[in-house]
Amino acid sequence: MAAAGWYHRDISRVVAEELLAKAGRDGCFLVRDSESVSGAYALCLLFQQHVHTYRILPDDEGLLSVQTIQGIQAKCFRTLPDLIGAYQQPNNGLVTPLLYPVQRARQAAHEDLGELGRGRWVPGWERGGARPRVMEAMGWARPPLPRHGGTPGEEIFPKMPTHPRSPASDFLGVVAEYLSQQVRLDLETPRHGHPQLRHLGAACQALHRRIDFALAGLETLARVFDPPMSPHSPGGEQVSPPQATAAPSHPWGLQTSNPDLELLLNKLSTVNHLLCSLEKKVLKSLQETVSRHNLALPSAVAAPSSVTKPLAVQSFEVKVGRSQQAALTVDVESGTVAITKRGNGSPEETIPQNKILQLIKYQSVPSKVRLVYDRELQKSLSRDFIFPSARKREAFCQLLQLMKIQHSNLDEPDLISVYVGTWNMGSTPPPRSLASWLTSRGLGHTQDETTACIPHDIYVIGTQENSLGDREWVEFLRTSLKTLMAIDYRVVALQCLWSIKIVVLVKPEHERRISHVHTSRVKTGIANTLGNKGAVGVSFLFNGTSFGFINCHLASGSEKTHRRNQNYSDILRSLGLGDKRLSAFDLTLRFTHLFWFGDLNYRLEMDIQDILAHVTKKEFEALLAVDQLNLEREKNKVFLQFSEGDISFPPTYRYERGSRDTYLWQKFKPTGLRINVPSWCDRILWKSHPETHVVCNSYGCTDDIVTSDHSPVFATFEVGVTSQFVPKKAPGSDPEPLTCIEWESIEVTVRTSSRSKCYIEFHSYCLEAEPQRSGENTSQSGDIPGFLTLGWSAKNLPVLNPILPDLEYLGDQHLLLSIKGVESCESYGECCIAMRPMIGSVAQQFETFLFHRGEETGSMRGWVKVRVPKGRRSTRERLYEWISFEEEEEEDAEPVADTPTCPKPPLQRPRYPSRAQPHHELWPWGDADPCPTTLCRSRPRSLPEPASSYTNPAYFIFEGVP
Repeated sequence: MAAAGWYHRDISRVVAEELLAKAGRDGCFLVRDSESVSGAYALCLLFQQHVHTYRILPDDEGLLSVQTIQGIQAKCFRTLPDLIGAYQQPNNGLVTPLLYPVQRARQAAHEDLGELGRGRWVPGWERGGARPRVMEAMGWARPPLPRHGGTPGEEIFPKMPTHPRSPASDFLGVVAEYLSQQVRLDLETPRHGHPQLRHLGAACQALHRRIDFALAGLETLARVFDPPMSPHSPGGEQVSPPQATAAPSHPWGLQTSNPDLELLLNKLSTVNHLLCSLEKKVLKSLQETVSRHNLALPSAVAAPSSVTKPLAVQSFEVKVGRSQQAALTVDVESGTVAITKRGNGSPEETIPQNKILQLIKYQSVPSKVRLVYDRELQKSLSRDFIFPSARKREAFCQLLQLMKIQHSNLDEPDLISVYVGTWNMGSTPPPRSLASWLTSRGLGHTQDETTACIPHDIYVIGTQENSLGDREWVEFLRTSLKTLMAIDYRVVALQCLWSIKIVVLVKPEHERRISHVHTSRVKTGIANTLGNKGAVGVSFLFNGTSFGFINCHLASGSEKTHRRNQNYSDILRSLGLGDKRLSAFDLTLRFTHLFWFGDLNYRLEMDIQDILAHVTKKEFEALLAVDQLNLEREKNKVFLQFSEGDISFPPTYRYERGSRDTYLWQKFKPTGLRINVPSWCDRILWKSHPETHVVCNSYGCTDDIVTSDHSPVFATFEVGVTSQFVPKKAPGSDPEPLTCIEWESIEVTVRTSSRSKCYIEFHSYCLEAEPQRSGENTSQSGDIPGFLTLGWSAKNLPVLNPILPDLEYLGDQHLLLSIKGVESCESYGECCIAMRPMIGSVAQQFETFLFHRGEETGSMRGWVKVRVPKGRRSTRERLYEWISFEEEEEEDAEPVADTPTCPKPPLQRPRYPSRAQPHHELWPWGDADPCPTTLCRSRPRSLPEPASSYTNPAYFIFEGVP
């Protein structure tokens, strides 16, 4: 099976169709894994420029059969090669016989293998955790091998790079050589009845010497902690671990009669025994010392009070009117803002937090803000203030936001703050203090000193090449945060893959709000079986909002952009996070908010001297134009529709350890000089559902943590969340009709060479548990080569009934749609639609992209309306909706100091920069009331907007371009 060239494993439908289109001959075929049925296959066959897909399904006895046209009796086969051989004959129910197999591309061995061969330390190799996956990749855990040629070893390592090997004493180099050259010979040994793996035994000789050296050291250390022997005790008697009396069985079922391998297993057992006993001895010795001398065990920090530190009163120097200087004093604890003009000893005015109606940020003047508040006599007043810098303005706004949250009477939060950090630690221990990293201080867009020590609700820390133990690292982080914030953060999840770790910590008061925690990991190292590269992930629900966090370490090297892209695709496909009911959807669509970060390893494509010159002058825009990640994103290769904060800090790799003044861009290896240009390898990106609130408040790196050749990177976010909604009226308590979602029409364009009929599946947490589905498409057109346009009319689309009819609830809901083929039940693309803009009696148009397995596969547009009964239209303003953005302002206009307004007008509707928003002149249900402000939300200019035009030629029909 592993050597069958026509079997392409788990490639996507789009890739399979592209390979067949490239082959271009009728009768070309390939086999891939089915995306809809686990353990099944998909036979893809090209005929008359169309790709026909047939499912190959196993029965209860494991026999394989092809689903073909009706009237043709299904034939069963024991192996896939037997099935393919039979269907190479005519009249078997296929549109044409299988004539020309499309061979799988023979890729070179994983690039990281070269690093093994050159003696690089790969954490976790010595634990043997990769062996079962290696054997699986070689075909031992797969279906039977085909009858014609090829060996499993060739499948994993078809062409080994000819790098000079390290000395024989370097065990990792020997292992690399064994895997590349000798594993094939050992795999033939069991087939010929020989019990010994001669070449593996020779490769283990270096390991023998390493274990002997470790054993000697462990035995010496163990004797130090042995209790002193009494004079009556027999001296020199050594307690040794129990020895194996029988030959150990091989972990894969092979008998190991090789004495060298048996001895090696016994030595490993001895090492394990000594380590366990030594840990107990050291712990016992410490406990006895403490009790004997009445000592207290030292702690990393003095235990602070469990009560959160009260925030100090903060004062900001501002300009009011044309030149009047004043001070704004924010007291979060008492909930007041005081305005004091220069020269006055007492405040001119003190505004309670419940009187503040709105805060408007000017995007044209980043340091300016307008405060709208209520007055007893003048009803309401708006005043403009200009801060010394945009950073100070943001700090003021964050403090007011925090004040509103603390003094709100809500049982559940509307807004939380999330900290995300990533750091490649370079396999060295961290410094004693991580304060600058955890408080977002350093270079780039950083937190102001007035808000740097405000504790975040959630901390997510991702590390790579982390040599600390799992428990040790978690406790170090918790201790660090307790020192800085006086809060004992709780651990939500820890997931590790060798030296790649992700830790999620949360405030104690939020612990009960976290549910449905899932963790997962994916290896993308050698043949996707080693964990020196890969990803770890955590997902959970915070009340009603789903979060996903992914920390990854992708392939290194300037020339390996394609490999990094492949790593990204493998992680998307294999990482098992989120609701299992959404497992068929693209990973990036399963969460309200998804954060992806880590050592992505994308480099700068520019001469080293030019890079250094731009860095010296802080000309980052020129460098970002040649950043591989940005270039690949522009090509829609990776991170489609993700966002990233503005980069205003220098490249975070590759520094000289111990300093941040010098980039060490030359690296000498046995293969010669290697150039590692300074690059932004360490990144933080995110993707959120439409019509949700997320703002990046900081994005930068530290400048004082110098133990690694990477600088730690941080980002902080203000994220809107929803809670379990409790309706004011029970559903069905009155005769009013319940809410319904009515579709008038849907048109879909997908990238495919197939002409299969399709249907649409509808998923949402606001619907019943079972997904709803439409009928087959009513129209179909293939006028554009390589694309298929499908249409559904209202009669073929279901009317959806949400479980709750309230406007406040529905405004936070989203619909996930999946386009599936009728015959294969495989997805052609998925999308997410926000219900908020669709609420009303008049149908609203929507347009969105389709995604599948990280690829852009098409687009969808249509008309839909969400009807809400009259008695269910009440809503409330969210805490994050009282801050809006004013984009335009005349350049020469002077700020108005005090502008009395009409008696308490409704809050200004937030504006959406650079995007026209649909709006209703009248209340959508036909009333004359204004549209609730909660139907639109503010968004800063720095956040990317959905594209207003489609770049794919197939989408030009949407824009009217011929």
